[in-house]
Amino acid sequence: MTTRRKKIYEGKAKILYEGPEPGTLIQYFKDDATAFNAQKKAVLEGKGVINNRISEFVMLKLGAVGIPTHFIKRMNLREQLIKEVEIIPLEVICRNIVAGGLATRLGLEEGTPLPRSIIEFCLKDDKLNDPMVTEEHITAFNWASTQEIDDIMAMTLRINDFLCGMFSAVGITLVDFKIEYGRVYDGEFARVILADEISPDSCRLWDSTTNEKLDKDRFRRDMGEIIESYTEVARRLGIMKEMPTVIRGGLH
Repeated sequence: MTTRRKKIYEGKAKILYEGPEPGTLIQYFKDDATAFNAQKKAVLEGKGVINNRISEFVMLKLGAVGIPTHFIKRMNLREQLIKEVEIIPLEVICRNIVAGGLATRLGLEEGTPLPRSIIEFCLKDDKLNDPMVTEEHITAFNWASTQEIDDIMAMTLRINDFLCGMFSAVGITLVDFKIEYGRVYDGEFARVILADEISPDSCRLWDSTTNEKLDKDRFRRDMGEIIESYTEVARRLGIMKEMPTVIRGGLH
C-alpha cells in the first residue's frame, strides 16, 4: 500500500506520504532507530507502532487543552493523518533536568534539576549536526519572526507544563523533550502549530522512583530492553491494553 503512494519526505524515524486530500499528509512511523546523527542504527521491531500510539494519545490530550497540532487522526497501527505544514527549520528543546548534551556541554552532573525550564533552539540540519542557534540567528536569517519565536516559546512551556503533569501522574519524570513547529496558512495569515511526534524517541523519560531510563537513551547507551521500556511508558499511560501482541522484539 505504501509503495503506491507518493513519498514526500523520509526522515530517520518517519516517512511522509501525500495525503488523501489537499493540505493533508500521511505520517508513517518506522521501526528504525538512529542515534548520533544516524551513525548508530538498528531496527527495533514494533517501535513505530508504540510511538504512533503514544504520540496519538499525547496529541489528543494537547488538543483538548487548546494547543494546536498537526494531528488529525490515527489511521492504523503505523500511520496518522496529519495537516501539511511549512516546517520551521528549528528543533526546539525544552529541558527540566540536566541530561545529554547539556551535561556534556556545560560540565554539569546528569540528573541535576534546573532552576527553571530552559528552551534551546537548534538549526534542523543533520549535515551540520543540528547546531545550537540563538534568537538573533533565527531572526537574522529569517527562519522565524520575533512573533513566531514568542509563540513557539509560550507554546513549548505550555506543552512542558502539561506533559510534566501527565507523566508525573503515572510515575514518570519528564527530563527534557525535542519538538518541531510548522506554519499553517489561512489566506495571508500564518499560524504556528506543533508539527512533530511526542514519544520516547523525542523525550527523556525517567522512572520517578528509580530514575531508570524509559526512552531512547537506552538505545544510545547500549542499555538494552528498549522496546520493553517504550511499552512500559504506553502501559502506564493506559494505552497498553489495546497494543497488539506482536510487540515482543528487542534489538535486531
